Amino acid sequence: MTPSTKAAGTQPAPKKETVTTSNNAAKKAAAPAKAAAAKKPAAKKADGGGPYAKDAKFLDDQRDLLRDERTVYEGQAADLKAEADSLAQEREPGDVQFDEESGEGGTVTVDRERDLALSAQALAAVEEINDALARIDAKTYGACERCHQPIPKPRLKALPYARLCVACKSGGLSRR
Repeated sequence: MTPSTKAAGTQPAPKKETVTTSNNAAKKAAAPAKAAAAKKPAAKKADGGGPYAKDAKFLDDQRDLLRDERTVYEGQAADLKAEADSLAQEREPGDVQFDEESGEGGTVTVDRERDLALSAQALAAVEEINDALARIDAKTYGACERCHQPIPKPRLKALPYARLCVACKSGGLSRR
């Protein structure tokens, strides 16, 4: 304090340097955040393609894998549907007893319903595979549909028709 401020009993005004220093500190703190944001991989490229749009070999391998899986699922769906139909034909029209003596009619019905449900699941997998093949053709394959980040290649190799990354599929539990 200067002798004149002591006599007046007032505090000196803060220096402008302090304000400038705090502004510089804010700028320095924001710089790493911007750098971290710049390092995040973008799921969509500037040309509108997915994260693997330029990796032709990976996409060709995935296309082949998807086609092979589609063939397997289509075969399973057809086999299960045929088995369910044969179970329905084996059963006589009036052969349904719901008492304690006959459990056979119920077992056939349960087996038939199980086969139909499994066939429907296989057909749903075929639809997922067809959608994945369409995403490959549209060059958007490999991007998570929820967070738009790239789905890791090992996940896509294990489950080639995956739509979500592991974090989004698990409901975000890993983000806690």
